[in-house]
Amino acid sequence: MKYTPLIAALGLMPGAALAHSGPHGLGSFGSGVAHPLGGADHLLAMLVLGVLATQIGGRAMWALPSTFVLAMLAGGIAGAAGWVFPAVEPMILASVMVLGAMVALVRQPGLPVLIGAVALFGAAHGWAHGAEGPAQGLVAYSTGFVLATALLHAAGLALGRAAPALALRLTGAGTVLAGLVLAVA
Repeated sequence: MKYTPLIAALGLMPGAALAHSGPHGLGSFGSGVAHPLGGADHLLAMLVLGVLATQIGGRAMWALPSTFVLAMLAGGIAGAAGWVFPAVEPMILASVMVLGAMVALVRQPGLPVLIGAVALFGAAHGWAHGAEGPAQGLVAYSTGFVLATALLHAAGLALGRAAPALALRLTGAGTVLAGLVLAVA
């Protein structure tokens, strides 16, 4: 329960917190790290994915975060190359709400279906990182956003292990609420 106020506070952040404000200038490791940490949509999706992986347990604990990171990297390459990803923002918001709902309801499809959904969500997040990434220094920038994402997944895994089941369900519900707030902000 002590985590629910944090999630609720993130949900009350203004719409500008979506971190998608166009190209980020010269690439640096630091700007890559800052991108997923600077937007509530990215932050929530990546944390709640770690919680979800812990709820499922077993292979999901490595398969879901790994799938997200690899798909995010592929999406980042596509975004940097100028490929089009229709409805990327709704897909990113859907990732927050769908993953949060799965945690709140403790309902998940089979692991193969979930891996496919996580790959799609990861590609959307990556596309946003890549499309808004720098023209120069893309490798350092990409390394930063991959590391930040992996650390957010690890934080979600740790939260999933440490918090009681009810607190996790409330965190999932708060994540869904935050996603709805971000959608209308």
